[in-house]
Order: sequence, then structure tokens, then C-alpha cells
Amino acid sequence: MGSELHDFDVDPAQEGPQPGPSWANKRWPITDAAAGDDLTQAMDPMALKLVIEKSAKKGGVALDEAALQQAAMDSIRAMTLIRTYRVRGHLAADLDPLGLARQKLPADISPEYHGFTAADAKRKIYLGGVLGLEWATLEELVAILRANYCGHVGFEYMHIADVEERKFIQDRIEGGDKSIDFTPAGKKAILAAVVRGEQYEKFLGKKYVGTKRFGLDGGESMIPALEAVIKYGGQLGVKEIVYGMAHRGRLNVLANVMAKPYRVIFHEFSGGSANPEDVGGSGDVKYHLGTSTDREFDGTKVHMSLVPNPSHLETVDPIVLGKVRAQQVFRDDIGDDVGPNARHKQVLPVLIHGDAAFAGQGIVWECFGLSGVRGYNTGGCIHFIINNQIGFTTSPQFSRGSPYPSDVAKGVQAPILHVNGDDPEAVTFACKLAIDYRQKFGRDIVVDMWCYRRFGHNEGDEPSFTQPLMYAKIRQHPGVSDIYAKRLVAEGVIDANYKGEIESHFVATLETEFEAAKGYKANEADWFGGRWSGLNKPADPVTARRNVATGIDQKLFDSLGRTLTTVPEDLTVHKTLSRVIDAKREMFSSGQGFDWATGEALAFGSLVSEGYGVRLSGQDCGRGTFSQRHAVWVDQKDERKYVPLKTLPHGSFEVLDSTLSEYGVLGFEYGYASADPKSLVLWEAQFGDFANGAQIVIDQYIAASEAKWLRANGLVMLLPHGYEGQGPEHSSARMERYLQLCAEDNIQVCNITTPANYFHVLRRQMHRPFRKPLIIMTPKSLLRHPLAKSVASDFIGDGHFMRILSDINPAADKDTRKVILCSGKVAYDLIEARDSAGITDTQIIRLEQLYPFPGEPLALRLSRMTNLEEVVWCQEEPRNNGSWFFVEPMIEDALKAAKSKVARARYAGRAAAASPATGLASRHASEQGALVADALGLSVRGEIRRQKKH
Repeated sequence: MGSELHDFDVDPAQEGPQPGPSWANKRWPITDAAAGDDLTQAMDPMALKLVIEKSAKKGGVALDEAALQQAAMDSIRAMTLIRTYRVRGHLAADLDPLGLARQKLPADISPEYHGFTAADAKRKIYLGGVLGLEWATLEELVAILRANYCGHVGFEYMHIADVEERKFIQDRIEGGDKSIDFTPAGKKAILAAVVRGEQYEKFLGKKYVGTKRFGLDGGESMIPALEAVIKYGGQLGVKEIVYGMAHRGRLNVLANVMAKPYRVIFHEFSGGSANPEDVGGSGDVKYHLGTSTDREFDGTKVHMSLVPNPSHLETVDPIVLGKVRAQQVFRDDIGDDVGPNARHKQVLPVLIHGDAAFAGQGIVWECFGLSGVRGYNTGGCIHFIINNQIGFTTSPQFSRGSPYPSDVAKGVQAPILHVNGDDPEAVTFACKLAIDYRQKFGRDIVVDMWCYRRFGHNEGDEPSFTQPLMYAKIRQHPGVSDIYAKRLVAEGVIDANYKGEIESHFVATLETEFEAAKGYKANEADWFGGRWSGLNKPADPVTARRNVATGIDQKLFDSLGRTLTTVPEDLTVHKTLSRVIDAKREMFSSGQGFDWATGEALAFGSLVSEGYGVRLSGQDCGRGTFSQRHAVWVDQKDERKYVPLKTLPHGSFEVLDSTLSEYGVLGFEYGYASADPKSLVLWEAQFGDFANGAQIVIDQYIAASEAKWLRANGLVMLLPHGYEGQGPEHSSARMERYLQLCAEDNIQVCNITTPANYFHVLRRQMHRPFRKPLIIMTPKSLLRHPLAKSVASDFIGDGHFMRILSDINPAADKDTRKVILCSGKVAYDLIEARDSAGITDTQIIRLEQLYPFPGEPLALRLSRMTNLEEVVWCQEEPRNNGSWFFVEPMIEDALKAAKSKVARARYAGRAAAASPATGLASRHASEQGALVADALGLSVRGEIRRQKKH
């Protein structure tokens, strides 16, 4: 609101505000018709009286001075009353079908609160075009406001700062001529959709007694409302809708909104799979599954997909948003991304929530936080809350402190439409308004449908244990279709037999589909269609197809060198960055000393040059957490940004500094990668264990979605990892957690030690004919370590990723008595300590890839050491962390395959610990020295001294 009506002298003891004695000396804001709700003209009383007098004379009425003064006061009071209805009228709306939560009329929306009395009811009041009226009696005004704001839809929108957005909503809901109107054909279509929703649930309950289905029973008005989003969205330019939702009503949406064949769902209920028998995987329960389909309304076709989700409710939200963003990029539907020239019109995200989850799950706010942010903006999401007024067994008053579950949406100024679920027309109207608003303004909007849950949390629960009064009411409450059909009979739209006839016809269809389900057999898996065409499931992990040539030619290498070291003449870079660029220039000139950041930039740039997309996101990615990447150069005079890799032709490159979120942003990037296998999509944690905050995405999607839902994904996670004495939260990326999740060739876990190998693994991710999530323990100290360097020839030619790296200064195989196997940074500590001590019979071999475990090449390598006496696994992490528990049996198998005299490896590393690392530098040095000495058989005290000196 531009101006606030606060120019009253208020006596706190009085019930409402009253004008002070000197009102004629004040300046009063007044609404003009053009400005909608904004009181843009601050008129003095004389000017106000002149406006009213002019309007009265135009209508043939003459007013004396006292009447004009009264009319001016009436107008001011009427404006405050109108504003109060706009702000608080929803509190008096008829929202709860059960009547249990009907709220008391707020005192401040009564005319008396604003200074009117019963004697004023018939007096004409000047409104100046507000509500579409020039003049109206108080009685007429209140009737219109009650109809507009206190019916079956309650509007919360006055928290929105933008004048045009508020006016948009007011123009659609305010005035004596505004009501929810559908044609007779439209009403019949709504009834038919509600009947389908109800009868489908009843059919499932009858055929599969006691089976969980998390039915929509009580919320069936959602079915015609979601169909309205498809129909009117298509008319407004939407070509694709991506849905995400939890359990409640999911099977109903799959069948009756997305047109998944009933026979397929019945087949799944009977214990079958919707996937071909040779696909494999674990499968999942039917109320987690997704689908994709096309629907057509009035000649406009809209493609729809429902993203599969786990029981972690709102986890699907960022996945949907990321997928939508990728689809918008494909369709060139971004524009300027944010601001007046943004587009985002063709692909629509729709998220369907439960009331308790929407209020209780923090990921909901993380997703709201992404809305409108460059690189993550999707042009607004329609949020639909199935407000059952209960969460499992917990009533709202015990599960949140806010009046509505939707209150979190006010943080991004999203309008909220509360609606009574027993009125399918009102719910459908709310969704029509929602899609209209979203398409015009590109912002989130929430529809909060108040309904009820006819049965328990699932159909086997007994809800009366915890909510006896609510469920006594529900047992007596008629179904939505009964209420609506009775209303349509009264309106003369249908006759008394109409509802029964459409029910019988639909149930007959279900019976036919039920019989067809008995012989149903899936004949095609859909996970390699569309943009995934040409990709496939990988061959066996040990076959040659796992590795592909990833080197580049000299010409591209030189060209990328110029791109990475050329500063535009009009750009003033930071003096330290200038030195970094000079150092890079020397690398390309000499062919020596390529560091981690340059190897990464070569990987990104070469992929872009080959036509791939590269998308890197996370906190502080542009510069890099350790000031190592410098993918974005900022002009020191005007803060203009220059991104060298964006100047490359063919593909695309974007690096994004994300919101301060792990859960939401990682989910978003997973969703993006699920839709775009032709882009290298990377998420970088600021420090590796910050990914802990996104563990649900890791467990439920990254590690398991291929097995559960037949959905491949090529997301790369970059997790800084390494023990440098920086404390518990800046050392460990919790490698053990990822390794524990490894099975059935589901993900890849790497701990890489050279820039060139990092270059090759990133390129391998795109050049293989399949996609798997890739987890990389990226370094911190190795970013600038003198031994962690590569040479030009490592990037050029027929090179490829090396799963195992041999020693820098190896002993001859026949002279090798000890092999130390390790992974990551500790290799360089071991090499330096060994060479310093003059040990010549020990080889240090790095496992660059931990899963899939390189057992075959390791066995081959060990088989050459015919005089081997000892094998050690050395790690920096505590014994109960890191790789030891994972690799120990793998190493034993490799030794057996190598026919080695050594049966198993010995452990050298930190003792088991509750905290992943110490925060004391001296203790860190002592521990590091001890584990290196243990691995090499050196004096512990001497190695500790060397570590401290280093």
C-alpha cells in the first residue's frame, strides 16, 4: 500500500478510531478510480469536498456545507473500511467445510469500528470509483465487501508491494458484479471431474481392501481445479507442466488429471510393475511413482510430467523447479531471466502440498527463496495446498504458530487464495486466477484449499483415537459431489438423476479397466526418450565402455589458453587476479605447472566448445571458496562482470553464486540434470560436509532414483575434502556416507589428486553413453600444492581418466616389499615423507576412483610385485570414517585375484573418533605425523617434527 490511513487522533479507550477535533486542518488520502487500492491523492478537506460536490451535482443532487462535511467524513471512513476488508476480510471467510474452524468476525471489519452507526446504513457515500461504484449506501457497500471477501474464497494479497499486482487481483474480485460464474456446461464438467475423483477412490477401497492409497477423499475439488490450470494455462501460452506432490491424492492425480491408464495403476496395486521385466531395479510403492503424458483442451495440447518422490514429502519441490528451469532453457523461454523482460511462460511448475508439510518443512522456504533469483528463477510456481486441517495425528494448533499453513509464502509476497474445498467452483476459480496471475507477473501464488481427510493418515489408520470430534463430524458430512449436485439441481443445471448416471458410467469404465489390468504387461521403459535419446544403461562395470578417450587436440588447447588469459582492454581486474592470469599465461607458454583451477577451466571450456552446456552452482562458485577458480572477473571500477568461458561458441556456460542453501539448491541442480543430460551440471559445497544439510536429496534421489524410478542422472557434486587442521566442519566431506550408499553401480565416488585427472573425469562424465551421479572429493591444499601439478601433454591427445595412479617416484616392481594404498591428499604427505627418509622398497598407489572399485586394474598392478610382503591402507580420516571399511574387503579380493602372498591390508590412520577432525593445529600435526609414520614404518616422533616444520 502506498499510503497508510493513519491520520486519526485515536483515543485508545475507544473501540475504533475517531476523528480528532481539528479534522478540517488535516490532509486526507483518498482513492481515485484509476489507482485501484492505492490512496494516491492526499487531498485537503476543501479539495475533497469539491470533488464530492462536483460528483453530487453531476447526479442532480445539491449538498449544503454540513452535508458536504459529513460526506467527506463518510468517504474517509468508507475507505478505511474497504482497506480493512482487503487486508483482513479473509479472516471472516467461510472456508472450513466442517465448520470446526469458523473464525469469529474480526471487530475491525465492522462499520461501527470505523465510526458508522445503524442510522448511517441508508446514506449514500462517495466512493469515487472504488469497487466500480461512484456512490453507494453503507448497506450496499458492506454487502459487496462481504460477498467479495468473506465468501468461499478468502484473499490475502495486501502484503504485496507492487501496486499493479494488487490492482490485478482487485479488478477480478471486487465490485457488485463480481461473482464466481461458470456456464452450465462448465458446471457439468466440474461435477463430472469431482465424481471421477470420488468414485475412483471408492473403487480402489472396494477392490483393494486395507491397502494404503492415501486417498483424496474429502479433497476431490482439486481434480477440476487442476484441470483448469491445464486448460487456461494452455490458452495463456503454457506448453508444459511439471508437477510435484506427496502422497495425498497422488493416485487420483495420476489417473484423473494426468490420464495415466487405470489398468496400469490397478496392475501396480495387484503387485505388478509398470516397467518391463528386464529393466531391473527395486521399484517403489505406487504412491511414489511419476508419469508423463499429454492432454488437450479446446485444441491446445499441454505436456505434463509428475516427478517421482520419496516419503520425504517436500523433497520433490526443488527437483521440480530445477527440471522446469532446464525445460525453459531448452525452449528459449528465459528472456532476461528476472525483471520486466523475463519470459518463463511456456513451462509451469505446480507443487501440491499437505498443510502440515507446507508449514513444517524448511525446504518449502528454501524453494521460495530461489524464486526470482537469477539462474534459478522459473517465473513463478503455483502452490496448491490440500489443507486437511491435520498432519497425521496432529491438529494445526499444535503443529504451527501461524493462523494458516500458507503464511510462509508471505515472505516472498506471494498472494494466497484460501478456498472452501466443498465448493468445487470456488476452487476452480481460484486456480484460474492463479494461472492468470502467474502468467502475467511471473511470480509464485498459493491456493490453500480447506478440506478434510475422510479416513486416517492412510486407510488402515483409526483417526478417532486422536481427533474424535473432527471424525464424528466427518462421518456425518456428505461428499463433495453430493453437495455440489444438490446445488446444481437447485439451480436447474441438472436433474435429480444426472449425478447417478455419470457415476454408473464411470464405475463401468473402471470395471473394464480392472479386468484389462489382469493381462497388462509393460513393453517399454521410458527413461531414455526425448533429450535422453541415444543414451542407455551402462554395460558391465569392468568392460572397456567404462573408459573413453577424453583428451583434446592441440588447436583447442591453445585456443582455450588464449580465452583464459586474455583480459579485455576495457576491463580493470584486481591486481591479485592479474597475477593469477599472468601465472596461467606462463603455464600455457611453458606447458608446465598446470594447477587444479586451470585443469577445471580446460574441462569446462572444451565441453562448451564441443557443444555441451556447463552449469556450475553453489555458494561463492564464481570466485571459488578458496579464491582459486576466478571464473568471473569483476571490473574494479564499475563491478561489471566478465566470464571468459561465456565467450566460447557452440555450447553454453554459466556459473552461479547460489542462495545460502544446500538442500534446496542441490535438489534444484539434480532436477536440472534430470532434464538435461547434454549439460554438465555441477553443484559445489562450500566445504564438503556442508552437503550434510542436503542428505535427503542424496539418499532418496542421487543414490536411489535409478533403482526406484528408472531415472538416470549425471549430476556432479564437488565436495572440498582434506585434513589441514581446519577443524571438524572444514575437513571431511563424509566420504564414508557416499561409499555406504554405493551398490548396483548407482553412483561414482572419486578422490582425485591431479589437475589432469580431474579434467578427464569431468569430460568422461559427458562423453560416455550413459549418465551416473559423480561425487568428487575436491581438494583444498592441493589447489596450490607444488606436487599436484600437470603438464600440457596430460590434456592433449588420447588421454583418459585414470582410476589408479602409480607412484611419482616408484620402486621397481621386483624390489617392492611394501605397497601403501591411499586416496587423496595423504598420498603427497606419504611421498614426501618416504623420499625424505630415503625409503626405496615402498610404492604409494593412489585410488582415484573408489566406486565402482577398480579391482581388476589394482589386482593386475599388485600381481607384478612378486616380492610383496605388506599392503597398507593409509587414510587421514578416523578409522570409522573415510574409506577403510568400504575398501578393506575390496582390497582383499584384489590381493586374492593377484595371487599375492599378502592376504589382506593393514590399516594406518587416525583412531576411531566421534568428531571427524580436531580443531587444534598442533594436535592435527601430531595425528598426521603419526599416521604417515605408521604407514611407512618410520619414527613417529621424527615424522611429527617434520609435519610441524612443514
